[in-house]
Amino acid sequence: MDGTSSPAAGNVKGNATASVEQWTNFLSSAETRRLDADTFRTYAPMLHSKHRLPPSHIADLLLRPTRSHRHSLDPRVPQYLQALLALRLVDAASVLGALCKYSSSHAQADEVHRDQGRPQKKPKIERWRSSYASEEVIFWRLAKCMSQGTEVKSSSDAYRVAIMLARWMNLFTDAAAAFSRDAFGAMHSLQAKDDMENSRNAFLILLLGFCENHVALATLARPLARGARKHLSESLETFIPSIMQSSPEIAGTLERFRTLTLSSSEPADKKATAVSEMNSFMDNLIGLDSFQVPEIPVVNSRAGLYIYLNAALVGRPLIDDSALFTYLQNRYQGDIQTTAVQLILASFDVLANAVSHNEGSRTGHLLKSYLVNKVPLILGMLAASSHVYPFDAEFCITQALGQVDTNVFPTLAGMFDMQNNSSFQDSVRQDFCFACLLHGLLTQTAIETLLGDITYQSLPDEGRYIKGALVQSCLEDPEQTKKLIGELDNMNGNVGAAAQAIIEVIGSLCRNKETMTLKHLCSQLASKPLSLDILLLFDKPYKILHPLCELLDNWGGYDEDQGEYQPVYEEFGSIVLLLLAFVYRYNLSPADLGIRSMDSFVGKLLSRGSLSRPLNELSEQESSHINKWIHGLLDNEAGGLGDELMSSCPPQDFYLLIPTLFHQIVLALSIGSLTEDMLKGGLEYLVDVLLLPALVPAILFLSNQLWADATQGQHAIIRILQLILQPTSISNEASTMLASVLNIVAKPLDHSLRSYQRQDPKCQEIEPLLRALKESLPLSRRTGGADHTELECWTGTHASTTASGAGAAIHNMNNNMNNNGGSGSGANTSGLSAAVRSTITSLVHWAQITTLNGIPTTYTHRQILVALKIHGAKHLLAVLLEELKNQTEIGNGSIAYDVVTAIICAPDATSDYASTGGGAGGPGAAQLPDENGAYVIPLQRRLTLREALKAEADDWRAIQKRDPSMAETVVRLYRRVEAQMAPPPPPQDTPELGELGVVGAGELQEAMVAVAADSVDAMTLDTVDLGLRGSGVGVGDMDMVSATNSVGGGLDLGSDDIFGGLQMQGAGDFGSTDFSAWDSMILD
Repeated sequence: MDGTSSPAAGNVKGNATASVEQWTNFLSSAETRRLDADTFRTYAPMLHSKHRLPPSHIADLLLRPTRSHRHSLDPRVPQYLQALLALRLVDAASVLGALCKYSSSHAQADEVHRDQGRPQKKPKIERWRSSYASEEVIFWRLAKCMSQGTEVKSSSDAYRVAIMLARWMNLFTDAAAAFSRDAFGAMHSLQAKDDMENSRNAFLILLLGFCENHVALATLARPLARGARKHLSESLETFIPSIMQSSPEIAGTLERFRTLTLSSSEPADKKATAVSEMNSFMDNLIGLDSFQVPEIPVVNSRAGLYIYLNAALVGRPLIDDSALFTYLQNRYQGDIQTTAVQLILASFDVLANAVSHNEGSRTGHLLKSYLVNKVPLILGMLAASSHVYPFDAEFCITQALGQVDTNVFPTLAGMFDMQNNSSFQDSVRQDFCFACLLHGLLTQTAIETLLGDITYQSLPDEGRYIKGALVQSCLEDPEQTKKLIGELDNMNGNVGAAAQAIIEVIGSLCRNKETMTLKHLCSQLASKPLSLDILLLFDKPYKILHPLCELLDNWGGYDEDQGEYQPVYEEFGSIVLLLLAFVYRYNLSPADLGIRSMDSFVGKLLSRGSLSRPLNELSEQESSHINKWIHGLLDNEAGGLGDELMSSCPPQDFYLLIPTLFHQIVLALSIGSLTEDMLKGGLEYLVDVLLLPALVPAILFLSNQLWADATQGQHAIIRILQLILQPTSISNEASTMLASVLNIVAKPLDHSLRSYQRQDPKCQEIEPLLRALKESLPLSRRTGGADHTELECWTGTHASTTASGAGAAIHNMNNNMNNNGGSGSGANTSGLSAAVRSTITSLVHWAQITTLNGIPTTYTHRQILVALKIHGAKHLLAVLLEELKNQTEIGNGSIAYDVVTAIICAPDATSDYASTGGGAGGPGAAQLPDENGAYVIPLQRRLTLREALKAEADDWRAIQKRDPSMAETVVRLYRRVEAQMAPPPPPQDTPELGELGVVGAGELQEAMVAVAADSVDAMTLDTVDLGLRGSGVGVGDMDMVSATNSVGGGLDLGSDDIFGGLQMQGAGDFGSTDFSAWDSMILD
């Protein structure tokens, strides 16, 4: 050999270079010319027949960035990739390799390597700056191919894919670790972290599919696959801890695959190591009950129930009767009198906290209504359950009011000495006492003693309401229901019966399809967002909204003798408006509403009701509807909106086409095809009562488009919004309904407008629109999210309060939790972590105050919720445990345990637990079938504090080896949490209430059994007279429902959640193994 290359070798090299050049030009031209996927599928085989390249080269050319285009992949690339996969010109291994090579996750991985002292090399290749979104789509498509068995057909395929998956796991582990070290976004944005997690979630489905593939399993079992097994096992070992918090079930599946499946093919010594690990895990699981820890006296401090009630009322009201009753029973161990005293006191404390810290009149209204209208009913329920122990209601109320600060809630005599008091302060004692009198818990003489003077207030003229009588009256006279809705603002103790009667009437009207009457009730309720809060004090969203959903989903066609069609649209629109008012105000999930299929009208409206669809994806009928509505609204010569148009288009179809209709209007206006007069004429129809509710999906669509559209489109959107928000002529009825619409859309629209204003500060058109939304903003959302000013305060002002050595301690706790890449390393306890610790310290110190009167310490459960969202359950638990340990060491252990236990047991208004099977949205509501009737896998939800604590308690042996004191703290806290959250046992040998002389005993007995069984059946005690103190204690209208809180999810920062209004097309499919939606998804 003389070292010179042969002519044949030179030809091969030359052909390869030419092939690369041809493929490069073809792919670049396809992206530039926006070649559709079908045409691409036709050209690619023709090119490959002349210029052959291996799959790895083709995938590399398609997925790599260029100097002129390196921010993110072109939206067409996933479609081209799908075509190449179908043609077998690329395969899964080559795609995964190229995607990993250029992934933007390398930027985060390099930071981890630099921090760990690994040698850094200057990157020789250009990588994408933001590839997460495209990676997510590609992972889902590969997962679909994997589930169909089309990508792993041979041992060679399985081996190569295994190596690539191991490489990806290492990359995700490093990226997650980098994000976790930068919890507040100093180096990266929170949006980038969310995008990475979305991409990783799609990768998990692909990884699970590979682990279940029979060809892959057979290949990995062979001796020659030792290298692939080693790579997979080592990568899984570091990868699994990073997903423990977000996907615990998948993490468990992968751990079993690593320790059982992969280890079964290893030599004996390695297999013994794997078995030893599994035995260690089993020891931890079995040995928890045998761990003896020194007991600390149990103290039910004033702070504990204060925390629980604050959490229950911080967002959507979560005063679930049976859950609260069970919690109080577990907490106070059946001591009814202590329970009553502490409940009254904590309820006043929650209102005092809101008053003293300027929570606002709207929050004050809800909290006062809870205190005056709900607490007396709960007291009556406690009295009814006290069939063994004596219960003196008057004594309990006197004891509790004696500890309420008279400087905040003055007595009758003190009201005249105080200045600048709100209605939520000066009359609270008096209103509460008279509500108790109404329900027979106090006597008139006792009221005068408690208020310190003779009062001229009296009981309501109509006496105590009975729900059954109210329902009957309302069904006979619809005007009575309107009157009851107006009385929801009252503070007289009758609101509970009124609220439950309204809910019963709505359900009855829905079942009987009395839509004309229902229209007026829905419009009235939708115009009063604060009344929605009151309704949820006394029942769950499912009870209120499920009948509405059923009515809308099964809305019948037009009658043959239908005279007018406009009333049908008005009735339908009013019902939709109330439904959307509930859904958006409280961020309700489909499971909260009891929706059984996302293919129903309501399911479609909530999942994609504000998303426009390309015209080529519409059916022939939908295209005809769009054409007719465009001409009816905008073409003056077409005759306007007549019965012919509405008779041909059912209201369900119209509401689902609204975003598409407005998209066409925006396009027409932006290119000059639509004149100003035509636009004004069309929008005049939409700001009339007939179509006004349709502006909810319309404005949500416009607010989303305002973030993404080009300048020309943005100008068109601004002009449309001007005509909608500032109409020149509008009736009183339409003005009221428009205000209801703005209450729903105010938050997302405000965020979009302010974002546009930052892009164009000189624009003078935005400020008037913002002023038009100003009154609606406080009414738009009540989700329990933190305001941005609160978050800035918590993350900034507490940085200097961290105790010496606390950072290292929490860092060790996170290491104990194996939370690599989870919620943060915890090495720095400044900011939010320090704020949480400071809050716990304040609560402990306040609970130690022995004086009877005292303003409660500042507390809002929003701080815990936002810490849970930002840091995750494991990191937040580490903070709580370390502060608990410190408080115990300085002698405050009993109270500190009560405080931390209450935080963990408190209901979560932002949780997505209901959508994953744990909610009480209704029978079978949590699992929603797809359009084919198949039940889909629910979305993975975030780990809760209680679940994280259980995981720590199960690992007590490992913690004990490192920190015996912390192991005791973990197990002791776990046992107290489980004791307070324990479900009630079935009643045994319960004495019959009839034997105790209780009127209506049979009904009450059945209700108590329902509570013990955690039933969802309602308990009505309208007729119960307990005869306490000779005053005839009436329990009122207490509906005992499921103890499980039904709450909806996703990350929500409340009133300042600037991304809360954005919806991504196809997002509803993420929790499903049905990948069909991705095939037709258009990203550009």
